[in-house]
Amino acid sequence: MSWFTDLYQSAVGKKAVMAVTGIILFGFVLGHMIGNLKLYEPGTYCAYLDASGTCASKPLPYLDAYGAFLRQVGAPALPASGALWIVRVVLLVAVILHMWAAWQVTRLSQAARPSGYVNQPKRHTSYASRTMRWGGIIILLFVIYHLLDFTTGTLNPGFQEGAVRRNMLASFSVWYVALFYIVAQVALGFHLYHGLWSLFQSLGWNSPRFNRWRSTFAHAFAWIITIGNISFPLAVWTGLVR
Repeated sequence: MSWFTDLYQSAVGKKAVMAVTGIILFGFVLGHMIGNLKLYEPGTYCAYLDASGTCASKPLPYLDAYGAFLRQVGAPALPASGALWIVRVVLLVAVILHMWAAWQVTRLSQAARPSGYVNQPKRHTSYASRTMRWGGIIILLFVIYHLLDFTTGTLNPGFQEGAVRRNMLASFSVWYVALFYIVAQVALGFHLYHGLWSLFQSLGWNSPRFNRWRSTFAHAFAWIITIGNISFPLAVWTGLVR
């Protein structure tokens, strides 16, 4: 396993860890946003119909039904919420490895930077890359708040277990909470754009012809996620969704 140790200790290995964990996190962010779009689906969903076609269970808003489905995925092969907890563990490991690799790459970059010159030439970098570190901190704080808001309910004024739609309405009805979510999503958008651009480069997909495509893809992905996620607090805050 010496080759694996040598690879991980190198800058290339650390960037590869960031790339792989980034793919996992990008996939989660996209799936999470798509699932939350059920906030806009009107009416209710009945999970069980009897022989006569009558609803045999309590109809739920589509967002609540989606949340209930996620909590039950895995039965009977896994206990209730078993698959959900596997996903949570995978995401937690991915976040820890991603942050650790990012910190290690930053240290290597600082160690390699020449310190004997007072005036160093400025490199052309995008705003997203220059704010990558601070954006990561904002996102980390947001994730902690998000879990306390919608998972444990500690910071949600009207939290009810399993009532996903109601919890979103209770939280985003508070203007400063909605504003914080919007600011966090803007930071996430910058982070996603630069992360996707860097991801392809870390995997060796870097050429003048390919760079135009990856720039377009990174911009499109970041804009879709940002606009989609910002729409949720805005829709509740402005009264579009009640």
